[in-house]
Amino acid sequence: MTRKKLPENLHRDTLAVRAAADKSQYGENSEALFLTSSFVQPDAASAVRRFANEEEGFIYSRFSNPTVASMEQRLAAMEGTEACIGTASGMAAILLMCMGLLKSGDHVICSQSVFGATIKLIGGEFGKFGVETTFVSQTDVAQWQAAVKPNTKLLFAETPTNPLTEVCDIRALAAIAHAAGALLAVDNCLCSPALSQPATLGADLVIHSGTKYLDGQGRVIAGAICGPKKLIDEKLIPIMRSAGMTLSPFNAWVVLKGLETLSIRMQAQSANALALATWLEAQPGVARVHYPGLKSHCQHALAMQQQTINGQGCGGAVLAFELKGLDADSARRNAFHVIDSTQVCSITANLGDTKTTITHPATTSHGRLTEAQRQAAGIGQGLIRVAVGLEYIDDLKADLARGLDSLT
Repeated sequence: MTRKKLPENLHRDTLAVRAAADKSQYGENSEALFLTSSFVQPDAASAVRRFANEEEGFIYSRFSNPTVASMEQRLAAMEGTEACIGTASGMAAILLMCMGLLKSGDHVICSQSVFGATIKLIGGEFGKFGVETTFVSQTDVAQWQAAVKPNTKLLFAETPTNPLTEVCDIRALAAIAHAAGALLAVDNCLCSPALSQPATLGADLVIHSGTKYLDGQGRVIAGAICGPKKLIDEKLIPIMRSAGMTLSPFNAWVVLKGLETLSIRMQAQSANALALATWLEAQPGVARVHYPGLKSHCQHALAMQQQTINGQGCGGAVLAFELKGLDADSARRNAFHVIDSTQVCSITANLGDTKTTITHPATTSHGRLTEAQRQAAGIGQGLIRVAVGLEYIDDLKADLARGLDSLT
C-alpha cells in the first residue's frame, strides 16, 4: 500500500510519531509487529543476492527485521544521524561498538564517571584483549587532551552522568577526538533525543539504553547505536550478524511506540525533577543536590546550552543528593533510612520510568567498582539517586520528607 511521503525538516517531536511509519502493508495506523525468526525468499536467486548484500530484503531476525528497522529509522531521525542499529541492551550497544572499532593495541579515553558496568566492560573486559583505557575527569577538558596517544581510537563519555549528572562539553571533546584521528561516542541515555542530539554537536556515535526513557515505562530491555551509515554498515552490522547482540522485534516495537510520547514525558518529568531538586536544596539534612537544572550545578550554563526542549534549557529527570556531615558507615545507614522510608518511590536501580525510582548508587549501580573507583567517580555512601517520574510533585516531596525529617 502506498503511503504519503513525509516532508523534510520536520521537528523531532513530529518525527517521534511519524518517522518510519510508512511501512504499512494493509493500511494499519500503528506499526506492525513482525514476530518471526526468518523470512521466506521469493526464489533461490533472490536468496543468493540478499545473503550477499546485493539486494535489499529481510532474511533472518538476528540481523534484519522490519519492526526493528522501523525503530532504528525513527530513532536515527530523532537523533539527526544517517543510521541506527538496535541492540539487545544498552550494554550490548557499547560491546558492539567496542568490538567494531577497537583491536589489540588501541587506546580509549573514557570518563571516570560513566555507568559502573561501562567502566567494568571497557576498562576490564577489553583490557584482557590488549585494549588500553585511560579514565579521566568528565568535566576537565585538559585531562582529555593530555590523555591522547598516537594509538587513541575512541573517546567515550555519557552526559549527564549517572548518578552525579556531570555534563561534558561535547563540542570540545569532538574537537580533541577528531584532531587525533579518533571517534567520539556519547551515551545519551539520561537526556534522550528529546533533550539533546550529540551528533549535531560533533559526536560521531550516540549510544542509547532504550530500556530507559526511550521505552519510558520500564517494560523491556533494549539498546541502540546511532551514527553514520557507512560506519554502521561496515563496522557494526557484520559483527551483529555473526555475534547476535540482537534487539528482539517485540522489544523494538515497545520502544518504537514509546518514542511517540518521549518528548511530552521528558518535559513533565524534567519539570518535576527541577521542582524536587529545588525543594531538596532547602532541606536541613541535605548537604548538596546534583542536578543540571540548578544554578548551583557546576556545569549549569553548559547543560542549558546542550540540553533543551523547544529552545529552553532543561536539566532532565535524574537528580542525586548527598546527606550531611557523616562518616561512611553512618552515611550508609542514613541513606538506607531515607530510601526505606519512602512509600511512593520504587526502590530500584532502573531509571527512565514514569514511576519515580530511588537507589543507593554505591551499593547498586556502582557496587561492583572498587572503593578507589567509586571515590574517583564521586560516589559516596551518603549519596541517593532519584529518577523522577510523573507522580504529583507534592506527593514526591512528602515521600522523601518521611525519611529526611526523621534522620538522627
